[in-house]
Formats: sequence, structure tokens, C-alpha cells
Amino acid sequence: MSSRKAILIQNSSNGRKAIYVDAENADQILAFFKSSPALIEKFKLIIRLILEENRPPRDLYDKENFEKGCEYITAMKPLKGKNNPRVYCQQFRRADRQLYVIVMGELLEKKSSQGLSKKEKQIIRRVASYEYEFED
Repeated sequence: MSSRKAILIQNSSNGRKAIYVDAENADQILAFFKSSPALIEKFKLIIRLILEENRPPRDLYDKENFEKGCEYITAMKPLKGKNNPRVYCQQFRRADRQLYVIVMGELLEKKSSQGLSKKEKQIIRRVASYEYEFED
């Protein structure tokens, strides 16, 4: 599989962590977060908790590890209970730098099932298969 580009969104203040967005899906993901003031604030909160406080609550950001190969997939959960959207992410340590990276890979605007549906599992597997080149 060919590499995908990841665009830097924000670094932590200590330079040890960074949030990126998948270049192919960046417009959709960022437009989603900018679509309402509540989403903008929730996005800022999730980013701050991940980068600066190292303790995002599981109701905002959690692993989606349901099978081998998906161990490093996580989901940002900005509006639990409403449409229950998810942004599926990869998290890993970059080999070329001492940097812990989270790449926002794909958006699911509405999650309707309690567990993981077939569609959600397909998205998670797809995000798990992505390999990234970084645009710092």
C-alpha cells in the first residue's frame, strides 16, 4: 500500500507528542469539527487533554482494539449520546524522531450501534492499514 500524507495540527508544549490529520480526509474531518461552536470546543479539549495532560477520559478518547492489527487504533468521541460521531485515529511512536504521534484518519459522523458494527470495523481496519509520510 502506498503512503498517505499526514499534516501537522499541533505539537505538545514539551515537543514529545503531536496530532496530525490524514491529508486525504483533512477537509472532511476539520470541517466537521468547525461545524459548530460545541464541536470546536470539544475538539480543543480533546487535543489539550491528549497533548498536555496525558489523560483524556475514555468517554472522549479511547482504544478501538477489537482484533489483532488494530491495537493502535483509537477514536475521538466528541459528542457521545447525540449522533455519537467518531474520528478514528492511529497512535504510534515515530521511528525517525522521539515523538508520540496521533493521526486523525477517518470520520464517522454517526455511530448508531452500541458495539462495533460491520461498517465501523471496516473503517477501523482501513485506518489500521494506513502508512504515513509526515508534513511537519
